[in-house]
Amino acid sequence: MKKTLPLSLLISCSLLYAATLEENLLENSLVVYNGSIALVHEKRMLDVKKNETQIVYEGVANTIQTDSINIKLPSSLTLYSQQFRFDKLTHAKLLEAHIDKSLFFKNEKEKQISATLLAYDLEKALVRTQEGKIISIATDTIIFETIPKELITKPSLVWNIATKKSVQAPIEIDYLIHNLDYVNNYIINIDKNTAVLHGWITIDNRSGKAFNNTQLHVLAGDIHRQAPTPYFAKRAIQADGLLDVQHHAHEGYHFYTIPFKVNIANQEKTQIKFLEQQDIQLKRNYTATMSYPLSLVGMREQAVSQSITLEAQKFVLPKGVVRTYSKLDNNTILLGENIIPHTAKNTPITLELGKNFDTKVEEQVVKIIQNEKYAQSTIEYTVCNNSDEPKSITVLVPFNKKSDSEVKSKKKFLYTKGNLVTFTTTLKPNKEESFEVTFLDMK
Repeated sequence: MKKTLPLSLLISCSLLYAATLEENLLENSLVVYNGSIALVHEKRMLDVKKNETQIVYEGVANTIQTDSINIKLPSSLTLYSQQFRFDKLTHAKLLEAHIDKSLFFKNEKEKQISATLLAYDLEKALVRTQEGKIISIATDTIIFETIPKELITKPSLVWNIATKKSVQAPIEIDYLIHNLDYVNNYIINIDKNTAVLHGWITIDNRSGKAFNNTQLHVLAGDIHRQAPTPYFAKRAIQADGLLDVQHHAHEGYHFYTIPFKVNIANQEKTQIKFLEQQDIQLKRNYTATMSYPLSLVGMREQAVSQSITLEAQKFVLPKGVVRTYSKLDNNTILLGENIIPHTAKNTPITLELGKNFDTKVEEQVVKIIQNEKYAQSTIEYTVCNNSDEPKSITVLVPFNKKSDSEVKSKKKFLYTKGNLVTFTTTLKPNKEESFEVTFLDMK
């Protein structure tokens, strides 16, 4: 009985003049950007014989950006060209490649019969035996002796080379891949006037390649890219609470190195904790934004937005989603969700939580004058605190700050953000305060 060759040997037979590469990696790392791209770095040992004309580099991601390939070969090798082979081996493709070629199939007695393949579908094939008979056989009884060189078991790079001598040396390759995303997620647990901050890196790998025992880096920042996909992180500072994740500022970006090797499977999300900071001081804010006073008619009630401001920290925070929680008895309560931009160190962070149920501000027109020379409105603002805790509430009134405009009130105010007349009122529990403001705008 004729023996069939193992698949691995068949593949090597189809590439008779290909150099061999050690399967084990000498180095491997991954830099992930939050724009669905990543930079792969690998180093392997290469064994090239004098007459070999190809190097086959198996197992690259099928989302490789081929024009980004950066290869470092031994100087004694001459590189002429490269191909990316991604037409992966399937049963149907093997059948197609063997039309009008000889092969073997097993009959009911498990005897191998020589024949020529004429046609096939998913389950049946037509073959011509050596006796000239055309018969139908099941496709799973066919035995293939060769694999066409254009078919592969893994996406591979093929380099066409020339060498005048045998070479044993390391080879390095860097290339960009797509469909590998990086995002940051933050969890904040607040307790009275302090907070605990946890930071997570989430890697979503849809690149078509698994990364095993890999050194992982992520780059925070928006890098410029020429076409489709945008995005992403050396000054040796180690901020408290960074879980030994190495952080460096470099060229306006921030580069993070995970201190342990990771396994990232294909079609899988992997989360890595990169930050923990205890006892962050926070301030609670209660703010109501009012109507433009010269267009207000009658009375309106405005809700009070609540937010928290975390004190400035000695570490940067890459862009990400922040979820804020608190505890009530044994229950955990979600207070709000925010998206923060890339935030430099020593920068306070304000997070919106939502509307405060127990506070409100009413605005009511007391007097209004409109004529050809000017417009004037007197508005009464009533700030209410119906909670059982004292509240400091900020009232923001949009009004143009011009040389011929005027704001009068017995209550102190200042302009913030250019055009917001800003009042701050501190109220005891279950109390309210009213004050009048006159706005004048010359026409």
